[in-house]
This record gives sequence, C-alpha cells and structure tokens, in this order.
Amino acid sequence: MVHCRDMIRAIRACKTAAEERAVVRKESAAIRAAVSENDQDYSHRNLAKLMFIHMLGYPTHFGQMECLKLIASAGFPEKRIGYLGLMLLLDERQEVLMLVTNSLKQDLNHSNQYIVGLALCALGNICSAEMARDLAPEVERLLQFRDPNIRKKAALCSIRIIRKVPELAENFTSRAAALLSEKHHGVLITGVQLCTDLCKVSTEALEYFRKYTEGLVKTLKDVGNSSYSPEYDIAGITDPFLHIRLLRLLRVLGQGDIDASDCMNDILAQVATKTESNKNAGNAILYECVETIMSIEDNGGLRVLAINILGRFLSNRDNNIRYVALNMLMKAITVDAQAVQRHRATILECVKDSDASIRKRALDLVFLLVNDNNVKSLTKELIEYLEVSEQEFKGDLTAKICSIVEKFSPEKIWYIDQMLKVLSEAGNLVKDEVWHALIVVISNASDLHGYTVRSLYRAFQKSGEQESLVRVAVWCIGEYGEMLVNNVQMLDIEEPMTVTEFDAVDVIEIVIKRHSSDITTRAMSLIALLKLSSRFPSCSHPAEEDVKSNSQVTRPLQKISKEPDPSIISGSSRDLGGSSRVVGAEDGHHLGCTQSPGDGLLALHRKVIKKKRKRQKKNQLWAVRRRNQKLWKREISIEGDLQPPNQPTPVEGLHHLISPALRLSPSLEIPFEVHVEWVGDEFSDMLNKKVYAEAHPPSQSLGSLIGGPKFPRACSSGAFFPPIRA
Repeated sequence: MVHCRDMIRAIRACKTAAEERAVVRKESAAIRAAVSENDQDYSHRNLAKLMFIHMLGYPTHFGQMECLKLIASAGFPEKRIGYLGLMLLLDERQEVLMLVTNSLKQDLNHSNQYIVGLALCALGNICSAEMARDLAPEVERLLQFRDPNIRKKAALCSIRIIRKVPELAENFTSRAAALLSEKHHGVLITGVQLCTDLCKVSTEALEYFRKYTEGLVKTLKDVGNSSYSPEYDIAGITDPFLHIRLLRLLRVLGQGDIDASDCMNDILAQVATKTESNKNAGNAILYECVETIMSIEDNGGLRVLAINILGRFLSNRDNNIRYVALNMLMKAITVDAQAVQRHRATILECVKDSDASIRKRALDLVFLLVNDNNVKSLTKELIEYLEVSEQEFKGDLTAKICSIVEKFSPEKIWYIDQMLKVLSEAGNLVKDEVWHALIVVISNASDLHGYTVRSLYRAFQKSGEQESLVRVAVWCIGEYGEMLVNNVQMLDIEEPMTVTEFDAVDVIEIVIKRHSSDITTRAMSLIALLKLSSRFPSCSHPAEEDVKSNSQVTRPLQKISKEPDPSIISGSSRDLGGSSRVVGAEDGHHLGCTQSPGDGLLALHRKVIKKKRKRQKKNQLWAVRRRNQKLWKREISIEGDLQPPNQPTPVEGLHHLISPALRLSPSLEIPFEVHVEWVGDEFSDMLNKKVYAEAHPPSQSLGSLIGGPKFPRACSSGAFFPPIRA
C-alpha cells in the first residue's frame, strides 16, 4: 500500500492532466479494494488519501462509510481522521449523516476532553436541523464545562444550532449570559457572538440581554484601557477582534432603545477619539464604532464625530478604506445630510479617482448630495470633469448629470445651457429620452427659442460629431430658423452673430451628406430642410436638389406622405353603414407639427419600421404557403368561434393580413377595427387564391379553421377576414 506522501508526490510530478487522472484512478481502485476487504490497519491512511483526492475535485463518495467506521472506533487518532473526513467529504444534505448522530452523542459525553472537542468541531460544521434538535441538550451542558477550550467550542456549536433551529434560542439564553463575564478572551468573544445571534433570532432574548448593557460597556472599557498583552496584541491594539464583537453587540442592543443608547454614548466617544487610525486594526475598530453610532438612537454630537471619521477615511491612501467610507456615507446621508455635506469637496475628489469602483460609488453619493442649493456648483464640477474623464466612465457620468439637471433645474435657461454642454461633450452616449425631453423643454419655452437656436448653432460648429446634439440642432433650425437669421429674442448675455439663410441651410446639408449620420438624423434633416424651403424661398432650389439626392430616405417618406389607399379603410359606406374612418388616422402626425418632440419624426420613424415589417411578414407568408402545400389544397373557411388556439397552426401567416399597427392577441378579445391589406395580383396568382373582403356584423367573430385549431375573436365591429377557397 502506497503511503499518502508518496501518492501526493506522484500526483504533483504529473506533467499532464491525463497522467494525474491515471494516478488518481489507480489509487482510487486500490482504496476500493481495501474497503471491500475491510482492511482496518490502513483505513485511516486510505481516508487521508481520499481527502486529498477530494480536494483535487475527484469523486470520493465510496469512502463515506469509512468515515463512520473510524468515528466509531475507540482510539483518538482514528476518531480524529474520521471526524476530519466527515467534515470534508460530507455535508448536512447527505442522508448518511443521520447514521453518525449516535456516535456524536456518545463522544459529547466522553471522559476524554479532546474527543469531546472533536465531536463539537464536527457538529459545529455539519450540523443539520434534525441533529441540532437531538444534540442540543448535550451542547447546552458543555457551555459550563471546566475547560475553557470546550466552552469556546460549545459556544460556537450553539451558534450553529440556533441558526438551524431558532426556536431553541430560549434554551441557550441564560447559559450565554454567563459567558459574558468570562476572563478568557477566547470564551468571551464566542459568548459575545452567541449573544448577538440570540438577539437577532429572538426578541425575548434581546430584551433579556439589554440588562447586561452596562456590563458590556465596562468590558469594552477594560479591554481598551488594558496594558500590553503579547497574547492578544495586534499592531499595538489589545484584541481588536474582541473590540469589534463587543461593538456589534452594543449596536444590536442600542437599536430602538434610548436607555441602552445613552448608556453606551461615553464609551463610543472614547473609542472614536482614542483609537489610532494609522494601523489597519485601528481603522477596523473605528469603522465598527461609526456603524454603531449611526445605528443607535439619536445623538447629534456623536454622529457628527462619526461622519468626520469617515471624512478622514476618504483621505486615506488605501482604496478599501475609502470604498467602505463611501458606502457608510451613503447610509449616513439619510440620517444627517448636513454633516455629510461638509465633506462634499472630498467626495468630489473621489469621483476623479483612478479606481473605477471608487469613482462609481462616489458618483452615486454625489447624486444623493444634490439639492436645490448646491445643484449649480455640483453640476459645474461634474461637467468640468466630464471633459477630461475616461471614455468608459463617461456613460455613467453623463447619465447622472442628466438626471441631476432634469430633477433639480431651477430655471429653463439653465437647464438648456447644461444640457447643451453635456450633448457637446458626450452626445453620443446619452439616451434618446434625454434629447427628446430637451426638445420638449425648448418647444415649451417660447421666450428662449431664439437664444436656444443660436446656442445650438454655435455648439454645432464646435461639436458636430455628437449625434444627439446634431438632432436637436437640426430640429431647432428647422423650427426656428428665421429667428437664427434675424437675431430675434436676443438676450443680454449673448454675443451678436450674423447668420444668413444659406448658412442655416448649409448646416442641414452638412448633416445630410455626412456618412456617419444615421437614418433618423437624415430624416430629421430632410424635414428641417422642407421647413426651411418654405421659409427661405431663395434656398428652395438647393433644398430640392438635396431631397432628390437622398432617395434612400425620401422614398419611404414619399410612401408614408401619400393619402391612405381605399383598400385599407376601416369600412366602406356600403359595408359599414356610412362609416369611413381610416385606421390610425387619429394618431397620425403631419410633418410640420411642433406639438410633440421631433416634429412628428417619431411617428414617421415608426411608420417606416412598420412598412419594413409588412414586407418581412409577407415573405414569411410565402414561406408558410410553400411549407404547407397539402394544407393549402384543402378548402379553408373561417367561421365564428371564440376558442383561443391551443397549438401552433401552419397557417398562422394569415395573421399578417391584419394591419401590423394593430396586433392580434392570440388569446384575448380586443375590441378594435382592423383592415385587410390587398396583397396584389402577383401574390394572388402564386397562391392561386382569390382574397376578398366581406363585412360581418359585430356579433360574429373571425372564426376557426376547418380541421385545425381555432382563432380568437379579433374585433367587435367591422371585422374583415375573408374566407379563402382553393
């Protein structure tokens, strides 16, 4: 049998993964053979090998029963290996674990304290709810054991038990309170943690432990004022871990209780002022002290002191300390915003930090700091940093600036100025909603139309590559071009400028001819050009040439601008008793409209997309026909029924005869008027079908397919869905 160290050397000497797998397979086969032969002499060695193989990620489930056998043996070495394998190879979800409950109970009552310690360690690591209920009395008894190491392990095991079974908390309350007077730091720190967990799971335990607040304050004071002890000293601070545990327990006890909070004010102020912050251990204690101060009941002086400590953290060179300080300040701003405002300059410096996490967290904090009084100064700082910030950070920074300007804008002219600065620096990064909202504000500010169009004209000359800025500029020039040329509504803060009619048209022509302009920008430019051609007669001929040269944009515009075809009318006079309303006419937009952002461009863009989708769906209908030749040969008729389809149908392409502007729900009744789009002679010839419309009274529905799934009712009046016959 190979020793464990020899197996480890062989595995580490493997140069490839295949060699490692071969060694592991060989050793696993040898261990299986030894297990099947019930070889007791080498069982502890085999289990040690299995633990190493398990840590490498290979399956070791066949060795689980060996753990139970070693635990049941009498010797300490075998039990130690058995419990170690139990904690490593099994977890609380394994059914095999139920077999070890009896062995654990015997070992918890063993006369050898080291075996008791092994059982407590195993129970604290893999205890399940069932095991917790069975073994809780033994663990509770061991909290008063004579040896401090056993008491410490029993306290840790008790924490696991009450987390698994919270209703057992009342059994441990009195025993846990006795641990708070321990002199041994190991027992004391585990007892404090046990009391903290009991307070979190039981309100009765919380009220019970509030009586011990004064004793905890005295303990914390003694630990802080104790002399040098090499056993517990870390960086010149006596047992910082015990400091932190005591502060956390005091935080839980002080929440919602004024008396307990008043009792601990003095010691918290002492810890906050006397703890050195030049070491990491001291910073950890200060952070817990600040969190405790911000969590207990109101004390204005202590909170100012705590926020000042966080302000010092922001000046620390350690990125981790600055990050946790920013996180704590985000919580503190809801408690004392005025104290946090004093550190606004330091927080703004963190926005410019080289660490991306600190930048983002500081930016979130700045957003919370903004109010009506400081919005102008903070926005100015952020926009100035936007000019020099890194490209990957500009997106988040731009979004925050736009949100701040929109939420806290004191006046429209300031809003317009700041948004133009943002669009000039990062216009390609803003969302469409931002420039849409800007257009709405501009259109509603009638006294600022001239100032805005001149400002946009200047901004376009400097930042013509920013797409969002270009869109707003061409819209404003198209709407208020005559104000730009005639210098209407000049303000005192403006510098005089001279712009001719041809200069205004040249801006639009540059945008149209630029290769980087997308279809939306070009469409807006063409609309603006059409408006200027009516206002500037001398420039109408060049504008006409530009429109003709952009056939890829004007072709869909020409199609959409035509009057609706009679075949897509919601119903003729003859069929519907005089009703002749066109579907979609109530939400159509004229190209010269100024009541909505983009001057009707959004509706125009939607109609272009709908035209494209119609063509795509018509092609899909052709594909459906080719795939279903047999079904098309059958006679198909549509008759009334209200049942929704239960399965997909091969003629689902018939839905595309309904206008895409009004989507058919596959399972709902939606009252609306629909129209049939005539597919043309060529399409009809290919299908060898005759499609025609026939009016149905409102009581009828679309109907169902013969021999196939049924369609839902689609409309309540004027429904058109003609029968199709071969």
